Amino acid sequence: MSVDEVRQARAYLLRVAEPPAPALVAFVTEHGPVAAAARVRRGDCPPEVLKATEARRGYDLVTQDFTRAAAAGARLVVPEDDEWPAWPLHSLDLAAHRGVAEAVPPLALWVAGAGALDTAADRAVAIVGARAATAYGEHHAAEFAYGLAGRGVPIFSGAAYGIDGAAHRGALAAEGVTVAVLGCAVDNGYPAGHIGMLNRIVRSGGAVISEYPPGTPPARHRFLVRNRLIAALTEGTLVVEAGRRSGARNTAGTAGAFGKVVMALPGPVTSGMSVGCHELIRDAKATLVSTVGEVLETVGRFGAAEDTTTSRPKRRTDRLGPEALRAFEALAVRADRSDAEVAAESGLPLRRVRALLPELEIDGFAVRGDSGWRRRKESA
Repeated sequence: MSVDEVRQARAYLLRVAEPPAPALVAFVTEHGPVAAAARVRRGDCPPEVLKATEARRGYDLVTQDFTRAAAAGARLVVPEDDEWPAWPLHSLDLAAHRGVAEAVPPLALWVAGAGALDTAADRAVAIVGARAATAYGEHHAAEFAYGLAGRGVPIFSGAAYGIDGAAHRGALAAEGVTVAVLGCAVDNGYPAGHIGMLNRIVRSGGAVISEYPPGTPPARHRFLVRNRLIAALTEGTLVVEAGRRSGARNTAGTAGAFGKVVMALPGPVTSGMSVGCHELIRDAKATLVSTVGEVLETVGRFGAAEDTTTSRPKRRTDRLGPEALRAFEALAVRADRSDAEVAAESGLPLRRVRALLPELEIDGFAVRGDSGWRRRKESA
């Protein structure tokens, strides 16, 4: 089958079931998108899939969807594409095995913006928070986004008013990459007051993405569903102002369930907009952060923690983050060690070790040998 057939099949499947559609996603995983789409059209599928698709099974609007998407400067990115962000979305598979109900991967994503989606999602940080944000919250959201984006960290958020918009604007001001994940179609122009900002995101090398087909209007439940994508596509989520019950807390809870890092910025004890952040910190569901350097250290972004002292570090390794240092110390000087051996020695997850070792090599701390990795002698 051709890539076009796969893309058309997934476009059809995105429209006939309201995301996240776990039964349909499992059906596609088992049979492949083309065969699954054909069977859904015929009604030849299990009861759970029939239930999810019966209301829209006849909505075969693939040609119209691609036409509308092209007019909006958007394309459909599918799991079969090289730019599919498979690694960050793998957290959904792991969470699903642990029984997390909302851990359902998207069937495909509509993307406006020329940048590759996998690059945009490379060790990104989400910044989320209240729509009815205070000046304190908006200032710090913009400052965090500016500082992180300026250090090459992509910023994800939901394009809403308040904290989301401040985060996107901060990243844009730093000329960094920012991605808006919508709870409606990418051509919907929502929220109206942020259309100009969304266009800037696209022009700047960022992206506006959604799993909802062209023309889909915003709805409350869709914002809650899209929150799982913000959580899954990023390395960690920073909450800047949130009420006791809010979408930002929902995103934070989802990120934690997916095994991602959750951080919260404390605010004035008298501020109702910081109650959610304080509860996350008090209940040990989020790490308190107050600087860009603390965010970088918490998410484990290699070598990025800020030096808050006036003196130079005594050793080169003093600038390594905690996880990078553990991986480095698990290496031997004269013998190669496999990534699995480094993981066992350091106690870090194998997937994290596989990400850290190439970075240690780039910065001169490790050497790749014929049978594994070893420490560079001069890096101690």
